[in-house]
Amino acid sequence: MGWLWAIIVGLVLGVLAKAILPGKQHSPLWLTVIFGMIGAAVGNSLAGSFGIRNTPGIDWGRHVLQLIAALIIVALGDMLYLAVRGRRRRDRDRDHVDV
Repeated sequence: MGWLWAIIVGLVLGVLAKAILPGKQHSPLWLTVIFGMIGAAVGNSLAGSFGIRNTPGIDWGRHVLQLIAALIIVALGDMLYLAVRGRRRRDRDRDHVDV
């Protein structure tokens, strides 16, 4: 059940981050979920280091840190995805040029 919950949280955080970030993000949904999962883990780690991980009620501080981490990771991950995808596309186009 832990992995299912991590996937659901990753999906929600990743999609929220994509919706908040300006412009179009090009990474596919499966990669967005992974970025969201990483953002959740980083946010939980930061919350633990700030001492707000286990508070009574809803942990708004932890959720905000998770979302901020997801925003950063989705933005950086999308840039990396475009760089790798663009490089592959350029290499493929270069190999198929008729001389």
